[in-house]
Amino acid sequence: MAYRNGTYIAFHAEGKTDPTASDIRYYRMLKAWHENDGTDFKFINSHDKQKAVRDGAAKATIMKSLRLRLDDSKNMVLIVGKTTKVDTDFVPYEIAYAIDNCKIPLIVTYTDYTSILNPATLRPLWPKALADRIDNGTAKAIHIPFKRAAIDDAIGQFNLSKAPSGGGLGHYSAEAHRNFGISI
Repeated sequence: MAYRNGTYIAFHAEGKTDPTASDIRYYRMLKAWHENDGTDFKFINSHDKQKAVRDGAAKATIMKSLRLRLDDSKNMVLIVGKTTKVDTDFVPYEIAYAIDNCKIPLIVTYTDYTSILNPATLRPLWPKALADRIDNGTAKAIHIPFKRAAIDDAIGQFNLSKAPSGGGLGHYSAEAHRNFGISI
């Protein structure tokens, strides 16, 4: 059995090779925030993903690597931007495997929102794999803004033995937002 202590980060790279032109920049921001504190993020290089889309063997190898990394994770951060819902291969696969096989909670963080008090209103941004699992009750998720304090709290709090409350529509209260220094 794997030692499940990592945080897996998923995002839509939009098929871009420029790392500043997709949601990889948010992953890099997470890494920079935690460069010297020992936080363990599991990650597969999005440039490798882009190449694999055209190469079936490489795509299968990447999917195997994704599974191994998810198997070692206690939770998954899903970075949701404007184009996440249009990803048709890796992000839906990561969501499905994390929920269906690994049974880990999702920390769904939105790049364009400063507070999240009613996650259901953000449904138009969700990939189908996430929407389906929220609808069928298998997703255990908290929805938060892409803010360091909220992300750090969720990563530290939610894992295999402690899922967010609210099923697939968990969120922090207005008071918690204020405690994180987030204006509502």
